[in-house]
Amino acid sequence: MRIGVVTFPGSLDDVDARRAVRLGGHEPVALWHGDHDLQGVDAVILPGGFSYGDYLRAGAISRFSPVMTEVVAAAHRGVPVLGICNGFQILCESHLLPGALVRNQAQRFVCKDQRLRIENNRTVWTSAYDENAEVTIVLKNGEGSYVADEATLDRLEGEGRVVARYLGPNPNGSLREIAGITNERGNVVGLMPHPEHAVEDLYGPGTDGLGFFALTEALVG
Repeated sequence: MRIGVVTFPGSLDDVDARRAVRLGGHEPVALWHGDHDLQGVDAVILPGGFSYGDYLRAGAISRFSPVMTEVVAAAHRGVPVLGICNGFQILCESHLLPGALVRNQAQRFVCKDQRLRIENNRTVWTSAYDENAEVTIVLKNGEGSYVADEATLDRLEGEGRVVARYLGPNPNGSLREIAGITNERGNVVGLMPHPEHAVEDLYGPGTDGLGFFALTEALVG
C-alpha cells in the first residue's frame, strides 16, 4: 500500500516515519503541508516534531494547513490516519479526536523508553498486536499530557477507544495514563509515543513499534 507521510515546517520525524513504513512492507509517499491533494494514498501519517514551531500551542497552526483539509475529509471517508506525538496534537486540534495535549505535569521535556499496554487491537493501526500486549516504545514530548473532561474520558473507556496506556510511573501526567486513543470508526489513531523509533534492533529499544506500520489491505479496504 501507499502510505503518505506529511511534512510540516518543523517536522522532525517524517523521514523516520517513512523508513518505518518501508520496513512495514509498504511504499512511503512524501506529502507537503501545502499540498491540496493526498496523491491517492491509502493511509496518512502525521509525524512528530514541532510543526510551525508549536507557536500558539502544539498543532494549533497545522490544523489550518491546506493538506489538513484533505486529511480531515479523507478521515471522514474512512481513510486510515495515524498521528504520532505532534501528529496526535494536530488530530485533536482538527477535532478528529477528542481532548487535548497539554504541558507535561512536571513541566519538563521527557525522553525515555516507555512501556505501554496495547488495549485496543481492533483499529487499522493496531491489528498486528495481541490485545493487552505490552511493548516498549520511545517517548519524547514536552506537551504530552492527555486531558479531557470526565464525560469524554468515561466515553473513551466505555467504548474501548483507549488504544494504549502507560505502564509504570505516569511519564507526563496524562489522565488515566492514556497514551493513545482512536475515533469511533477505528481508522484515526493518535499516539503520543513514537513507534517509528522502535522498528529496528540496532536503533532504539527494539522492534515493538513495527506493528503500527504493518497495515493489511483487508482492514484498510
